[in-house]
Amino acid sequence: MIEGGYYHVFNRGNNGDIIFYEEENYDYFLKKFRQYLDPFVDVFSYCLMNNHFHFLIRIKENEKLQYQNLTKQLALTPIEKAFRDFFISYAKSINKKYHRTGSLFQYKFKRKQIEDEIYLKNLIRYIHLNPVEAGICSVASDYNFSSFNAITKNDCEWLGSKEIIEMFEDINNFKAFHLMENTNFELDFQT
Repeated sequence: MIEGGYYHVFNRGNNGDIIFYEEENYDYFLKKFRQYLDPFVDVFSYCLMNNHFHFLIRIKENEKLQYQNLTKQLALTPIEKAFRDFFISYAKSINKKYHRTGSLFQYKFKRKQIEDEIYLKNLIRYIHLNPVEAGICSVASDYNFSSFNAITKNDCEWLGSKEIIEMFEDINNFKAFHLMENTNFELDFQT
């Protein structure tokens, strides 16, 4: 992962199984995410679905994020270690609470670097409309486990809400973009 780069980070439950069993799990997941990843990433949007999640992040510029070569093997970068530790911590908590064993997530989370602003805007829309596309709600603002409402209300200090709104010029354009019919824009990734 490149410092200053935007990334779409996503993963799902092992075998497509659920990763959030009840409402409190969503909040706990975000709390753990922030605990492990706040030093390394800025978050611009997210959506937590019952069996998968999406984040749009930007890697903070920090010399500590550089790759290190230990004993002729490429070691995990601090951010890769933070992601690994985050997933392990959340999975251990869920396994303990719900008396389950084994892997909660698919083996390795996916990440795609975003280098194009049009793609970036469409990705934000895609992330927020995940529950709409799944038939859980009719508009993004009706879903409680995404960043859409936090961005529109600008009431979450750890989200890059101001930068997101500026990408769309203003809050009205941001909302309108989410209400547009299918833009036939193809996002090239698989969940």
